[in-house]
Amino acid sequence: MPPKLTPDYSAPNHRRAASAFTVIEVLVVVAIIALLVAILVPSLTAARKSSRTVVCASNIRQIGMGWHMYAQQWHDSAVAGRFPKLANSTNVYWVGNGWKYRARWYAMLGAQVRLYAFSSPSPDPALDNTQSVDGEVFLDPEAPGYDNGRNYPYGYNFQFLGNSRARLSGGPTDWINWPVKLGRIKASSRTVMAADSLGTAASTPANQRLPYDQTGANTDPARVVNHGWALDPPRLTAAGDFCDDGLRGKARSAPDERHGGKANALFCDNHVESVRSTQLGYTVNPDGTVPLTDSGNNALFSGTGRDDDPPSIQ
Repeated sequence: MPPKLTPDYSAPNHRRAASAFTVIEVLVVVAIIALLVAILVPSLTAARKSSRTVVCASNIRQIGMGWHMYAQQWHDSAVAGRFPKLANSTNVYWVGNGWKYRARWYAMLGAQVRLYAFSSPSPDPALDNTQSVDGEVFLDPEAPGYDNGRNYPYGYNFQFLGNSRARLSGGPTDWINWPVKLGRIKASSRTVMAADSLGTAASTPANQRLPYDQTGANTDPARVVNHGWALDPPRLTAAGDFCDDGLRGKARSAPDERHGGKANALFCDNHVESVRSTQLGYTVNPDGTVPLTDSGNNALFSGTGRDDDPPSIQ
């Protein structure tokens, strides 16, 4: 019987045949990995954006919970967008964990639910427009770094819910539209309280807008979210107010569709909707600007369900 031959596994040729990948096999593996990455990355990106939209809605809803609580404490009156500047007064207001100079709506509402916009609120007027909001629930995860107290990412429907600026033709305590009683808000479930705000940049074409200013020192109206804390209703008039009273008739605010082409809008019954600006009544031009006056519909802002004019500044 011939001897049984045992293969020599140490032979170089056999070792290559048993363990080596061919170039084609490597290319196939690389192609499969690339295909999986191409499929999964957009899905993961979309999932992250969707998650941030949900967190934003949750944050603004928590702030809004204080709206009714504030009214219950203050004789059925809605919070002012920003508290007035009074003569012979320090003009500081308690925001739950300290005193803040001329506190804005979000800080006052946060205090009602024991959430604080500022870890160390300042009563110093010099820091009024420069202090950063550092309470996480008060910020939008879709807009990291948008934390200036003046250039605030959420805008309040101040013209219809609480404009405590003085009328031009009245005395120092003749407010344009404040206090506003909740009893006047007839259609609370369909009245916008606040929304993601673009600030005065709404009057600048989208491709000409300037980056956000975190310091609050640069007040160029073309900057994204400049004076964002105040949200103008869709239809303004020449006799009415504007978000920045120093830019009346020159620049207006509108929602910021920063969540995948939509904005989160908080309504007075504390539900949140992700909507386009046009769904809230705004007219948006092809270049991204929102007309200054006499365009749009205020039915979702007026509190009456009608397309009312904003209150007059006279």
